[in-house]
Amino acid sequence: MIKDANLYISGLPRTIGQQDLEDMFSRFGHIINSRVLVDQASGLSRGVAFIRFDKRSEAEDAVKHLNGHTPPGSAEPITVKFATNPNQTRNPQMMSQMYHGQSRRFGGPVHHQVQRFRFSPMSVDHMGGGTTTSGNSSSGWCIFIYNLGQDADEAILWQMFGPFGAVVNVKVIRDFNSNKCKGFGFVTMTNYEEAATAIHSLNGYRLGDKILQVSFKTSKVHK
Repeated sequence: MIKDANLYISGLPRTIGQQDLEDMFSRFGHIINSRVLVDQASGLSRGVAFIRFDKRSEAEDAVKHLNGHTPPGSAEPITVKFATNPNQTRNPQMMSQMYHGQSRRFGGPVHHQVQRFRFSPMSVDHMGGGTTTSGNSSSGWCIFIYNLGQDADEAILWQMFGPFGAVVNVKVIRDFNSNKCKGFGFVTMTNYEEAATAIHSLNGYRLGDKILQVSFKTSKVHK
C-alpha cells in the first residue's frame, strides 16, 4: 500500500480527461494511478480527480507547484491537496480541520465545484426504489452514510470515499426548507471490494463531532 501519496484535485476544467491530467502531473514523478470523476449523464468531467504517486515527496512537489495554478484554457485555479487517509485522520483535531475548513474555502473554486455536484443527476436507486438488492445496482454499489452533521456536503463525501476507489455519484439529503443536511447521504462506488473496504474503514469514523454509521444500502424490495 502506498502511504500518503494520493492527491485530491478539484476545480479542473470540465473538458479534462485522464491523459490530460497525467500530462499535467507526470513531471513531478511516477504516477501509480489516476482517476477523473465523470458525470454519468453528460460524460463530462466533474472537475474532480485523484492521482496517486509512487513517493510522498513527488506528491508534495505536485502540491507545491500546482495548488492554486490555473491550467491552460481554464478561468479558475485548481486546488491540489493530499486526499484524506482515514487510517490517519481518526485524530478528531485533523478531522475537524478538514470538516470546518471546507466551509471557509467556499469563496473560491471549490464553491463552484460543489454547486455542480449538488445539482448533478441523481441515480434512481438512491431513494430506495427500483429492484436493487444489497446495495447493488447497474451503476455500482450504493453506500448509506448516517449521522452526518447539518453542514455536511458532497465535497466531504468525495474526499472521504475517493481514496478507496472509483466513486460515480454522491448525494447529501437536505431539508427542503433550510437546505441543511438531514443527517444522511449516499455514495455509489463501481467496485464491490473497494466499497466494502471503504465501509470497513469509515464505519465508526468521527467527522466533526459526529460518529458516522456506514453500510451498504439495504434493499426495500420484497423478496
